[in-house]
Amino acid sequence: MSQPQTPQITEETIKAWKHLAEKKNWRIVQLPNGYFQTEHRDLEVKDKWYDVTRRETMEAAEIAIDGSVDHYAKKVDFLKGPKVVKTFK
Repeated sequence: MSQPQTPQITEETIKAWKHLAEKKNWRIVQLPNGYFQTEHRDLEVKDKWYDVTRRETMEAAEIAIDGSVDHYAKKVDFLKGPKVVKTFK
């Protein structure tokens, strides 16, 4: 029986995930309409930012950033291979 194919993740993708897993690469800006926008810094061009989400409050924007940071940190962690989450006797 053959093993299932696992898609190969490029070094470029891994580098991007590691970058997005660090909160220092994120910021919140207030828009003219009063909403708060989350943005992340470009991997190569340090003064270039990409908008991600808009939220009504700064607190909600920071929660969104924390969720994104956690998401990418988990992706990086899973690169180490499968994790045992439960064992039985």
